[in-house]
Amino acid sequence: MTRSWKDIQLKNITSKSLFQLRGRLLAGVMMALPVAGMLSLHGAHAADQLGEKVGTALQKAQTELAAKKYPQAMADVDAADAVTGKSDFETYTIAQMRAAVAAQSGNVPAAIPAYDKLIASPRTPAATKEQMALAEGSMAFTAKDYPTAITVTEKYIKAGGKNPQMLTILIQSYYLQHDYANAARVQQSQIDAAIKAGGKPTENQLQLLAACQAQLKDNAALTRTYVLLATYYPKPDYWAQVVHSVLSTPNMAPGLRLDIDRVRLEAGLVKTPAEYMDITELAMQAGLPQLALDIINQGYSSGVLGHDASAPREEKLKALVTQGVTDTKAHLDATAAQATTGNAMLTAGYNYVLSGQGDKGIALMKQGIARGPSDVNIARLHLGLAQAAAGQKDAAIATFNSVEGTNGARDIAQFWVLKLNSAAVAH
Repeated sequence: MTRSWKDIQLKNITSKSLFQLRGRLLAGVMMALPVAGMLSLHGAHAADQLGEKVGTALQKAQTELAAKKYPQAMADVDAADAVTGKSDFETYTIAQMRAAVAAQSGNVPAAIPAYDKLIASPRTPAATKEQMALAEGSMAFTAKDYPTAITVTEKYIKAGGKNPQMLTILIQSYYLQHDYANAARVQQSQIDAAIKAGGKPTENQLQLLAACQAQLKDNAALTRTYVLLATYYPKPDYWAQVVHSVLSTPNMAPGLRLDIDRVRLEAGLVKTPAEYMDITELAMQAGLPQLALDIINQGYSSGVLGHDASAPREEKLKALVTQGVTDTKAHLDATAAQATTGNAMLTAGYNYVLSGQGDKGIALMKQGIARGPSDVNIARLHLGLAQAAAGQKDAAIATFNSVEGTNGARDIAQFWVLKLNSAAVAH
């Protein structure tokens, strides 16, 4: 008896598993399955018909699929495929049903070729092809078939696909195969694209990139990633990692003690009254009372200073520092005129900058470097800090990048480069 196929349609695939979820992506392309003489609901061509043999087998497959009898459903699909003389429409519809059964049952080896056939077909709308590519990649990834997931997603991306989920699948597939170099490469490109578009990368993206860089032992790149993490998602742990990377130099010069503490201060790692007091005193000993005042004021504004039994001592130190600022400003020109060594000129110039006379101070500091300071790289570091304080960001970065050597000055300078660049990204 001849049956009417007019109302037969492949149904949405619903289930809690990810394979079944991905199978639902086929719902948008599953069309009515008409026998010979009946046109598809979407058909525009007389050839878009199903012969009775193919239609009968696919109807049985759909019934078995609804009952979750996957082996039987796939056997019915195979029976339909075995019919000779099939039309292009019949071949296409069989591939639809094969993909649906394979997706719902989690049969990746069967699903991928079926999806590939559908994606290659001009019958499949472009938007649906993208859904199918996502289904392919998701199925392979969930089945832990990472090589297939990589192949599918790379093919999709090379074809111009932009779905961020596909990038995530590709990156994680590389990572779980321990291909950290490629995982880092693709993840970095995704992060760069987000920043270039005026957005910000997700915390998970940055964390995965950091994990790859740690595996690759690429400490310079790892530090940059932690700077971005600390910039976009400010957490003490992230800045602690940055500082650890910067200050792990085994040959750190004793003359960089204040600079080390300034890095810790900038990273939000100075927490106790004693630390603020010590750093303030170091700045005074360096002959930079305005810097000392800025530091102790930060201690007060953060709520660390002025509350416990040491408050009287803290107030006394602040008064001393404040007087030092007054005295230094009153004698800036005389001090600068008497500066004959490179180190003295650097200190006098820095004080000019901190007092608001940026150009004059920076010019004097450059003269001090030309005169020959005790350590030219520490001198360049301080010049970069002065330029940054004067609002000359580009000049500061150029100066920081000129710092060389292995005594820690270069590492600290690179911290400030990263900090200045990350501040620009954040804004």
